[in-house]
Amino acid sequence: MHFPDWLPRFLRNLTGISLRPGIQGVGSVERLRSVLEHERNRAERTGSAFAVIAFTPACAGDCRAAVETLCRVIIKRLRAIDGVGWLDERRIGAVLCGTSPEAARKVAEEICHTLPPDLPAPTWEIYSYPGYEEEYAGTASGKEPPSIQVPADESPPATVSYAGSLKRFYVRRMPLAKRCIDVVGAVVGLAIFAPIIAVAAIAVKLTSPGPVFFTQWRAGKGGQPFLIYKLRTMVVGAEARKKSLLPMSEQDGPAFKMKDDPRATTVGRILRKLSIDELPQLWNALKGDMSLVGPRPLPCSEMELAQGWQKARLDVTPGLTCIWQVEHRSRVSFEQWMRLDRRYIKQQSLLTDLTLIAKTFPAVLSGRGAQ
Repeated sequence: MHFPDWLPRFLRNLTGISLRPGIQGVGSVERLRSVLEHERNRAERTGSAFAVIAFTPACAGDCRAAVETLCRVIIKRLRAIDGVGWLDERRIGAVLCGTSPEAARKVAEEICHTLPPDLPAPTWEIYSYPGYEEEYAGTASGKEPPSIQVPADESPPATVSYAGSLKRFYVRRMPLAKRCIDVVGAVVGLAIFAPIIAVAAIAVKLTSPGPVFFTQWRAGKGGQPFLIYKLRTMVVGAEARKKSLLPMSEQDGPAFKMKDDPRATTVGRILRKLSIDELPQLWNALKGDMSLVGPRPLPCSEMELAQGWQKARLDVTPGLTCIWQVEHRSRVSFEQWMRLDRRYIKQQSLLTDLTLIAKTFPAVLSGRGAQ
């Protein structure tokens, strides 16, 4: 069955599900994503490596016959433990278990040499896990990891690196339907909560010297840093005092949480208890830095100290609320928190998001576990 060229991309943008012509032995985008996730988990447990060859067929328009031929050659060359499937709408990925970049390069060259003479050779790239190893390409080599664009007048922290050169394949595109819900929800939320934000801002200004809003660099999707907005709940210079308070943190792991933080102002304690200080993050959701639902973004300095498997939470856009926020908040270990975020990523759907949004309000009003 042949689909119009625009249909697979439209469906992927709308729902996050890719529609590609079925080719025997070639997995869908979703199936290959599962294979990549499995290999990442295995590599983190065993300390081993693996590689992915990304083939781009050298044809335009309806080139199903050429793609099928390329896929047959790839499948014939791979081992039973390897996998092949669609990386996206154009590229076919071959996952090579326990393979170095150099060995994967030889496999790619063998595949290209095995193709029929009348079939244009595909372009290809090799990505490796873990770390930003050397990245080979059929048309160019020595490519650098994508750079992070930040405001010129700000000094961002270093980008969080968590999946080497394969990071781009783990980072998930936000479905258009989810983005629409974020925009509508953020606009409605800002309109409804504007009076509360205004009253809280006045209270902050009248009771404590310093700015009304607090900004901080947080680790966003793919580790890209972004500025998060909150109502200020602590005294000016609180970040400078954080180091001396680290031994008193009530949260294990790299995250810092303290119920009776001496840096918090009187008004700030109330705002934090009711999560009113978080309301300005609706602006982050409107901008696209955050989503209404997703793993809570950690400060970049804390995220950098997390273990490799814990950084998988950076695969998706961070959010204002998630499973941890509505079910446990500050009452679980850091490892349990990270596992809850990974559970959300696996179960992510529009229904899940709407359910978590509905559960957020009673959780916030109860003040359960807020710090």
